[in-house]
Amino acid sequence: MGSPTDSVPAPVERQHVGVLTVLSALILVAFIAVMAWLQYGGSRMEAVEEPERALALVVGRTMDLDDAIARASGWERLFYRLTSTDPAEDLAEAIRWYEELADASVDPAVDFHLAILEGEAGRLDRVRRRAAEWALRPDPLPAFGRVVVAAYLGDEVEAMEGTVVAETLEQGLAPGWFRDRIAGRLAARAGDGEALAAIAAAQGARSAHVLVRGRLLIALELALLAVAVLVVLGLLSRRSLFARVGAVSLPPPWRGRQGVEVLVRGGALGVLTLGAVYLYSALAPEHSRSLNRVMFGLVTNLAFVPVLVLANRCLVRPAEMSFRESFGLVPVAGGIRSLAVVLLALLGVGQLGEGVMDLAGRGLGLSSHWAEWFDPDLAWGPRIDVAATLLDTVVLTPVFEEIVFRGLVFATLRRRFGTGMAAGLSAAIFAIAHGYGVLGFAAVFWSGLLWAFAYERTGSLLPSIAAHAADNLMAALGVILALRG
Repeated sequence: MGSPTDSVPAPVERQHVGVLTVLSALILVAFIAVMAWLQYGGSRMEAVEEPERALALVVGRTMDLDDAIARASGWERLFYRLTSTDPAEDLAEAIRWYEELADASVDPAVDFHLAILEGEAGRLDRVRRRAAEWALRPDPLPAFGRVVVAAYLGDEVEAMEGTVVAETLEQGLAPGWFRDRIAGRLAARAGDGEALAAIAAAQGARSAHVLVRGRLLIALELALLAVAVLVVLGLLSRRSLFARVGAVSLPPPWRGRQGVEVLVRGGALGVLTLGAVYLYSALAPEHSRSLNRVMFGLVTNLAFVPVLVLANRCLVRPAEMSFRESFGLVPVAGGIRSLAVVLLALLGVGQLGEGVMDLAGRGLGLSSHWAEWFDPDLAWGPRIDVAATLLDTVVLTPVFEEIVFRGLVFATLRRRFGTGMAAGLSAAIFAIAHGYGVLGFAAVFWSGLLWAFAYERTGSLLPSIAAHAADNLMAALGVILALRG
């Protein structure tokens, strides 16, 4: 006969834990649903500060680079044509982006920019219809229409005074490619050789400056591709480039259910933390919005703290390990030298994979939306904002994200699945969390896949943290070199 305690239900504490996990899961599901709605329910440009200024800068610099490449040496033109989009494709994409912005913006300068792009693309019927419509609209659109007609349709050149044209261009266009382009068209129509030469000289100097910066990025990418070739040759010769950096062995010592509970509860607490930070930022005074935007980027890393605290208390300590040891953050003997080799391998293979995806995307007619990579602080913010953004993206984000997505998500999945399946699932979760389009998702997924395998093979998160930081640094430098100044 059994004891009286045989029929006693599970402890109340255990039921309470289950309720907390369910509530936490509901919070996470609601957060994911809201983020998906915000990300895909409207225009991507809704999340961009000053989208009119931002898109004019992005498109203007792209057109400047295309102009500079057209004047470069033959081998350089061939290289750019093989590795980047065609100028006609850039122009068509710019028109699509401006059409998207025109649907969301009431700024008449957006329509002015769009008309210039259409004129440059030879879509003169659209220019004619647009100008006719503007003639019935309030100022300054009628003036914009007359200038566009004069530049691209050859009408009213002599009837428009030079001062009126200059004032109209200054009102609707900031200095740069758009203003120079239509001013050059007007000067050519009027036969003003002196003005045309001055405009061409200014545009040439600006394009040459953009090309110099572009060459720096190209040189870095080529160096990484060269590393990728060496990595492939090393693998073919069966030389392992993924030597041990730390002492972690996967699967981890905690049970899969424990890891899931920590991730769910910690994620829910992180969502609540993020909501509090966002609410504070939204209620901040208008004059401090720029500072608060930068601080918001830094403080959002606090959303990772709850899951890390729970992981340390519920997963790491019961295994009688320190937090650094449990994720291989303490290098073994010779680990620093191995770290350098693995880092180069990850960067090279990562660059090779992204290059292949870019070529495939071009073949399928896919491209990344400019709003996915644009950052106003890097493009035109003060230096303190640039420094804070780099601290966030190059230092804090790689550390927190690698511990969570590789150290916890991937490791927990390894309790149930093999390396390949666990790496693929964790990389997919990592990519979805970033909210990018198809090409952006593929690039982030590829990186997450490589970093998960590196963690498995090296026994340390240090290689993935370093590679993540290097990738983010390259992306930030790309924005700074292409758009800033």
